[in-house]
Amino acid sequence: MSKEPAAATIDAYLAGRSPEIREILETVRGIVKEEVPEATETIGYQMPAFKVERIFFYFAAFKKHLGIYPPVNGDEALQRELAPYLGPKNNLKFPFDQPIPYELIRRVAKTLAEQYARR
Repeated sequence: MSKEPAAATIDAYLAGRSPEIREILETVRGIVKEEVPEATETIGYQMPAFKVERIFFYFAAFKKHLGIYPPVNGDEALQRELAPYLGPKNNLKFPFDQPIPYELIRRVAKTLAEQYARR
């Protein structure tokens, strides 16, 4: 991430991104809102995030990729589909120079909510 001041809201975070990247992030934001309508927006670790009782989904724009955290666990079929996007700590890295797999991200959002949203 850059050395810019930390954003206090997702809107502020998005405002600091290029129009192309902002569109990708807005799409991801909308997907999470659709899949987990009870979730509220927040900022965690200087990244846009969603929580129910606790944060279950972080997403951020980096120089060359969209990052999504925390790691997805359990669903073996989903794990296989995510394999090309796994980072060094099983975080997800979706390169900006490739089409963003929004339907896969939709499944990730739903799965992460089931795994992490509630205590």
